[in-house]
Amino acid sequence: MNILMIGAHPDDCELRGSGLARKYVLDGHRVRFLSMTDGSGGHQTMKPEALKTRRRREAQAAAEVLGIEYVIWDVPDGSLQATVENREKLIREIRTFKPDAVFCHRTNDYHPDHRNCGLLVQDAAYLIIVPNFCPDTPAPRKNPVVFFYDDSFRNPEFCPDAVVAIDDVLEDKFRMLHEHTSQVYEWLPYTACKENEVPADEAARFIWLRGDPVTEETTDEIVLGDALQGYSRRFALPAAKYREKLIARYGEAGKKVRFAEAFQVSEYGTQPSPEELRTLIPY
Repeated sequence: MNILMIGAHPDDCELRGSGLARKYVLDGHRVRFLSMTDGSGGHQTMKPEALKTRRRREAQAAAEVLGIEYVIWDVPDGSLQATVENREKLIREIRTFKPDAVFCHRTNDYHPDHRNCGLLVQDAAYLIIVPNFCPDTPAPRKNPVVFFYDDSFRNPEFCPDAVVAIDDVLEDKFRMLHEHTSQVYEWLPYTACKENEVPADEAARFIWLRGDPVTEETTDEIVLGDALQGYSRRFALPAAKYREKLIARYGEAGKKVRFAEAFQVSEYGTQPSPEELRTLIPY
């Protein structure tokens, strides 16, 4: 299969779907991450041009860890708009790559780039199959299935259709995040007023990145507030929230899953049957 994961910034797909992406790669599927902006806004001291270059390097290093392809649009961070021009650009990207499934942000989100990313996918979804729109790139006969990444926004609330255990690829997810130094060790701690907590030593930083440990016994005690105590707890939150979904998917083994990623089928794009959903996300 061809799998297209779309985010507004370099590191969005990594944070929300890289466990599933790694599973696809290990099974021989082709995965591409698309960032709709250049990430040039996300730093407290670096200027946009230097940061843009740095984040491209970080994204490429993360891509090598995961075994994926990476495309970054030349759109300034914080300036993504759901314009006809960007819609056409996305339609050409999708038609050329021919994904079986597309993953993206929902349109209710704190960040305008995230919202407009989701809106662009929504606006493109039907037009992908319309031959008279972007006639220079042949239109497919069928739309891909569109999935939303998990989030904690409540208007409307996220309702997962697939919750995937990622315990077996969690180390790859941490190794990939470690490559996004400007974000996980600099910018994001700064936005949380925790930049002084980040160790200077690289090995110590990697331990800090994991944060508070998660055990099989403590997973289901995690709440949204706890997820701010490090990435281990953040990645355990979906397992805690959607335990019944994990048990339905994996049987008794679902009770022991500590880390998970969750995805919701969008109402735009092809609507998969239960069998087709299981084929698209077979893990």
